[in-house]
Amino acid sequence: MSECPHVAELPRPEPAPLSDTCPECLKDGTHPVQLRLCLVCGHVGCCDSSPHQHATGHFKETGHAVMRTFEPGESWRWCFVDGLLV
Repeated sequence: MSECPHVAELPRPEPAPLSDTCPECLKDGTHPVQLRLCLVCGHVGCCDSSPHQHATGHFKETGHAVMRTFEPGESWRWCFVDGLLV
């Protein structure tokens, strides 16, 4: 994994999740494939394998660059801007 400048800008400690699943999927009546946690604000969104790709949509709407997996037993992070595991 690499570091990017966006990691240094993240709040410490990381924000608490705003929900336990993707609220947009609940609203749409779709099932999230895997969940992602925005490390800027705590938004929980579904991954790009889900029908509506809400985590990526959240990045595009807010510019919040770094998310991490919200799946049990996983800990990787992704920077949307740099396209890197960080």
